[in-house]
Amino acid sequence: MYRRERSIPLRGSAAPLCNNLSVLQLSARKLTYFGVVHGPSAQLLSVAPEGVPLAQRQLHAKEGAGVRPPLMTQVHWCVLPFRVLLVLTSHRGIQMYESNGNTMVYWHALDFGDASPGTWSGRVLVFDIPVKGPNIVLSEELAGHQTPITDIATEPAQGQDCVADMVTADDSGLLCVWRSGPEFTLLTRIPGFGVPCPSVKLWQGIIAAGYGNGQVHLYEATTGNLHVQINAHARAICALDLAPEVGKLLSAGEDTFVHIWKLSRSPESGYIEMEHCHGECVSDTQLCGARFCDSSGSSFAVTGYDLAEIRIFSSV
Repeated sequence: MYRRERSIPLRGSAAPLCNNLSVLQLSARKLTYFGVVHGPSAQLLSVAPEGVPLAQRQLHAKEGAGVRPPLMTQVHWCVLPFRVLLVLTSHRGIQMYESNGNTMVYWHALDFGDASPGTWSGRVLVFDIPVKGPNIVLSEELAGHQTPITDIATEPAQGQDCVADMVTADDSGLLCVWRSGPEFTLLTRIPGFGVPCPSVKLWQGIIAAGYGNGQVHLYEATTGNLHVQINAHARAICALDLAPEVGKLLSAGEDTFVHIWKLSRSPESGYIEMEHCHGECVSDTQLCGARFCDSSGSSFAVTGYDLAEIRIFSSV
């Protein structure tokens, strides 16, 4: 069970974009960072353990070429084994900052009409990131999609061979499953069924995909086999998240509900199982983003369109 805690005020509401919330927990500093997109800018907040905001700032989309002002499409902290980067994407390009947003270390211009997490053209861009400094290089473009990229999920392969460690989703519902390395290898394609897949997650070889019809599907990553199909929401899913320590899955939909699920594998058959743990209604709100605030899933946060706050819920 979860209960509502003190909300975190925003200067403006979240834009009506799927996955419009990013969370980074810094345990050593006892801080949690939140990022939300609104129009041409991203709001960044640092929050103390008691839920008290310590600082709030805005980062704006780099203009690039074009007549119209660029709209921000995503804010996300990319946690690498050796470095954490804050990545902002807009219709004009990709901006990479140090984790606190103080210093921009890289700017990659996109062709007009492209956007991220991947691009409207279906390309997925792969960058080589150094341990420190701005010498970031575009190393590869992955071709597996013909429609706009909607989300990308990764999981450390931990040195295992033939293990899927990235999945990409697109506007047709197609999922491409990849293995990283010196070059990325496409392991399998999971066909769509005419419904967009706005959000996807990867955990211990399990792909969790949320669709525009409100369904959540669980697939075996290496084979693409469907294990679970459930009508989780009455309207489109706008965000998924996973708490990797415990296998909790969070789903948020345009029906104003957030649900918490428990994922597991049957020890006898190895079959993937899914159990409902909690449901929370954020009444009269078009939800845009939802994320766990920690890897154990002890709390989660949600954003909504025309809601000038981030709502926090903690386990009882």
